[in-house]
Amino acid sequence: MGLELKPSKTRITHTLKTIEGNEKSKDDEGDEGDKVHKSRPGFDFLGYEIRQYPVGRRRTGYTGHGKPLGFKTIIKPSKEGIKRHYLAMSAIVDQHRNDHQVRLIQDLNPVITGWSRYYSDACSKQVFSKLDDLLYHKLQSWAYRRHHKKGKHWIANKYWHTEEGKWRFASDGLELHKHSRIPIQRFRKVAGSRSPFDGDWIYWATRRGQHPEISSRIAILLKKQQGRCPYCGLFYKDGDLLEQDHIVPKARGGRDSLSNLQLLHRHCHDRKTAADNTNKLLQASSGGTHEKSQCAEEPCEVNVSRTVLKTSGSGDWLA
Repeated sequence: MGLELKPSKTRITHTLKTIEGNEKSKDDEGDEGDKVHKSRPGFDFLGYEIRQYPVGRRRTGYTGHGKPLGFKTIIKPSKEGIKRHYLAMSAIVDQHRNDHQVRLIQDLNPVITGWSRYYSDACSKQVFSKLDDLLYHKLQSWAYRRHHKKGKHWIANKYWHTEEGKWRFASDGLELHKHSRIPIQRFRKVAGSRSPFDGDWIYWATRRGQHPEISSRIAILLKKQQGRCPYCGLFYKDGDLLEQDHIVPKARGGRDSLSNLQLLHRHCHDRKTAADNTNKLLQASSGGTHEKSQCAEEPCEVNVSRTVLKTSGSGDWLA
């Protein structure tokens, strides 16, 4: 195809040991020849540093035959990527020297959130905490410059507020995001027997949060629940009948939003509705009133049309 590796971005290295190699000296042109140097272990790829570290027998990995390797592979953000991100945040802070705190938070939040989510599948917890600390000192300098005649306690109380015993850089209800608040979620390999064309929409919707054969709401709920029914605690299987359920029924003021929805097995949904009806009758009898209606869910939507997610062999939806 005519593709070539760029020499300036290509090197041969070891991921575990420090090796020695020859490199042409930049100061000497031809007369001195090559200069021996040591190459650091590991390499950078797409902003990640991939390297192996020697560990003890209790933390080491094993081969397929059960033989200890003596090292552990760790993937984390590269030093260059960390430096670029910190310089980008510093530039935003410097650009808002005289702006309101809200404008500064609005410009920093998407940069912090996007970078943190990109590295959320690697060993990034320590890096996230370090960046939060560096940004805190940068914001301190930003605040001291604006009020150089005020004391540190006055400045801290003006720009940082306590919430649940922790200090937050916030103003007018808008809070600065932190790198360390992004959870670390390890990448899960696709099972060897799985294929996007095998028709198992429960597996792929749980993994990706989307699937062409089902609605986006159902796919989001599957991913949010990690493919597990919150009522019985069992995982969904291909061919199960699933229904949407309002955690707080609409008859009791519940909203039709994702935060108030959950995906249940059909039989689990029936049990939950029956339990809600029983609790409602008990509450009504203890209050001295007679409850005529025994439906805790919305009667029209549940009785008339029930959302059943099952496909036939031809791909058509069955109700």
